[in-house]
Amino acid sequence: MEPKIAQKGPYLLDLQPGTYWWCACGQSKNQPFCDGSHKGSGTEPVKFELAKAEKVALCGCKRTLTKPFCDGTHKKL
Repeated sequence: MEPKIAQKGPYLLDLQPGTYWWCACGQSKNQPFCDGSHKGSGTEPVKFELAKAEKVALCGCKRTLTKPFCDGTHKKL
């Protein structure tokens, strides 16, 4: 199943240190994070951890090759 495009651009966020689950299916109502909407889709969320507070660009189109981070793939959609 092809993931749903949540938005055609990255989510620019200031995140605190911790563990996060990025939505890979595009169905979450809590974008860009997983809310469990992927169940039964065959797609799993991507876990990532931050050791320090930092600004990140999380993929919104769900087509990045550097999951969960934006690699500019949305520019080709």
